[in-house]
Amino acid sequence: MDYLSHLNPPQREGVENLEGPTMIIAGAGSGKTRVLTYRIAHLITVKNVDPFSILALTFTNKAAKEMRERIEKIVGTDARNLWMGTFHSVFARILRAEADKLGYPSNFTIYDTEDSKALIRAIVREMGLDDKVYKQNVVYSRISGAKNNLVSWQNYINNPVYISDDEQAQKPKMGAIYKEYVQRCFRSGAMDFDDLLFNTNVLFRDHLDVLNKYQQRFKYVMIDEFQDTNISQYLITKRLSSVQQNICVVGDDAQSIYAFRGANIQNILNFEKDYPDLRVIKLEQNYRSTQNIVNAANSVILKNSAQLKKNIWTQNDDGELVHLIKSTSDNEEGRLVASSIFEDKNNKKLENKDFAILYRTNSQSRAMEEALRKSSIPYRIYGGLSFYQRKEIKDLLSYLRFTINHNDEQSFRRIINLPKRGIGASSVDKIVVAAFENELGIWDVIQKSQRILPSRAANAVDNFVTLIKSFKIRIERADAYDTAAFIAKQSGLLKELYDDKTIEGLNRYENVQELLNAIKEFVDDEQQEDKSLEAFIADVALLTDADNEDKDNNNDHVNLMTIHSAKGLEFKHVFIVGMEEDLFPSQMMLNSRADLEEERRLFYVALTRAMEKVTLSYALTRYRFGRLKNCEPSRFIEEIDPAYVKVDRKFNRSEPMGDLNNGSGNSVYAKNLVAQRKTERKAVPPGKKLHTPSPDFAPSDTRTLDTGMKVEHPKFGFGEVKKMDVQGANRKATIEFENFGEKTLLLTFAKLRIMED
Repeated sequence: MDYLSHLNPPQREGVENLEGPTMIIAGAGSGKTRVLTYRIAHLITVKNVDPFSILALTFTNKAAKEMRERIEKIVGTDARNLWMGTFHSVFARILRAEADKLGYPSNFTIYDTEDSKALIRAIVREMGLDDKVYKQNVVYSRISGAKNNLVSWQNYINNPVYISDDEQAQKPKMGAIYKEYVQRCFRSGAMDFDDLLFNTNVLFRDHLDVLNKYQQRFKYVMIDEFQDTNISQYLITKRLSSVQQNICVVGDDAQSIYAFRGANIQNILNFEKDYPDLRVIKLEQNYRSTQNIVNAANSVILKNSAQLKKNIWTQNDDGELVHLIKSTSDNEEGRLVASSIFEDKNNKKLENKDFAILYRTNSQSRAMEEALRKSSIPYRIYGGLSFYQRKEIKDLLSYLRFTINHNDEQSFRRIINLPKRGIGASSVDKIVVAAFENELGIWDVIQKSQRILPSRAANAVDNFVTLIKSFKIRIERADAYDTAAFIAKQSGLLKELYDDKTIEGLNRYENVQELLNAIKEFVDDEQQEDKSLEAFIADVALLTDADNEDKDNNNDHVNLMTIHSAKGLEFKHVFIVGMEEDLFPSQMMLNSRADLEEERRLFYVALTRAMEKVTLSYALTRYRFGRLKNCEPSRFIEEIDPAYVKVDRKFNRSEPMGDLNNGSGNSVYAKNLVAQRKTERKAVPPGKKLHTPSPDFAPSDTRTLDTGMKVEHPKFGFGEVKKMDVQGANRKATIEFENFGEKTLLLTFAKLRIMED
């Protein structure tokens, strides 16, 4: 029970109120993981709830592992009995137990994105379609979107809206590709990531006895990062908790940034509609960031209309203002960022790992990398090619997968002629076509290859079949490591890599050895109950992007990543680069208010990654798509309350702020903005603290402002308008504030809420 003493009142309420539907709105840096961890521990230690009856869903295996370890420190080894993991890993576990209900083998293969795209490429080619029209990424996204919205291929090809959309997009065969894709996966005994959710919904919809079993098993359901759930995930958890009604969701609508993956912000915004008795708990104290960073982020997110009202605050020091760097080009932007990092490292005794450079798109990393290299500052890019997506790793994993599941078409295509056995692409196509026409699995066909292939190719296939059979016997007799090492050697993969004495070849060989090390570590893990090769392959298949990062013994490097990749992380100093219109916000996200608000939430997430300092940078020119483009500063810069922004003069050759319209540096707007900021800073007497805005604070349209009106200012508090002064476009108001006396403010920049009579 000592853990309760570490909680503030709202956090404690979130831990102790365990019955009935609950929504915990957790602002950035508010300690949500601690609350979720202690809530589960409280269920076990105080309520004596069996850990087997607790379902806790996360979005990364890393988050689940960390939470389980923290719970185990409180409750002991009972924590290992929790049903805790990602949506995909937990539902894959259920699907393997119930696979026969859906006609799948229990050892079904899980296709990753690249497997799925490879299958789509094959289908498009076999159907004689133009791959420039039916691009793999477009087709994959269309199928993925349909599955996440629970639209089966049968519904798709009979839906006039989808048919019309595809015809207008000049892709009338999209439905036929979707049908073929699903059927090929089924014959291969394979599910893709989206199938793990789609098929769980089908399982619970069509087999009420199975649904009832898991409804009775899971007496408490908890969901982390609820704002990132899609329709499919929401419906599954709603079904599972419909009997007990003990569902607790934790999330922050202001950090909903994954609509492109199917996340539906309406799940959290409208949660109360499905649960009228819902208890709402708000975690509003930010423990991560300084006051200036919190206030700057609040002033931005306030512009969004679709949100759950909350007042994020902190007791941390004021800290530095948000710095703003303007550069003439993207290359100069990189140089200025590197210079700033170098200076802060030396002056503040910081390490490289204390810095993060965040950008909207991966292509922006080039200028940053070049500048950091020239300054001899070590860095690391997150979100690149993960270890498990490297060719040599995929090759060996495909051998392991095909040994487990002999009908896995994508693994078969990858390894049948690797190393080369004289089996050409035409022979492979004949095998696949024979399987399709006879409604057979790949394994059934290749065991009778003499009937469809020339003798030379057929003999090679026969040798391959014998090899796979020997691997299968090995699986039944040895653990995962011994089996994998045997397959790596006997398949010829290790020898082929070892014989390649180039630097790249040596690296590939070492990577395969590292994979074998990972399997050995898996086998030696005392907490790992199932040490089979099937269990390891299942674990690897369910790794998320956040889990896939390479391990690096030297952890002291500057972190470069997209803002999406930075979600859930924190750093002392954060640089948000490329703050330009059409880049951030993205040109692709300006078609609707919903899209723009998602971009604003993304900016909010970027700001709130910082603990001590935020630096924004923008360039006046940038190369994009091979052309030099003139750039305008992002609207998001203007949306930050100017009182929390500082132009970093050391790194700007031109006038402060520049012209937020054309970058000339001579605009009246820029000069007035700077003047307004200076006025407000000087207005704070020694010993006085700035006002904390009301929870419902929102700036009013000041065009109707007149003398005698009562107003609220986000820093000076409440006051009365004493005088109005209009000089062209520069409207000023003289206001008598209760605690700060009389101030004259430019209405163009002052954020005022007009108080209702």
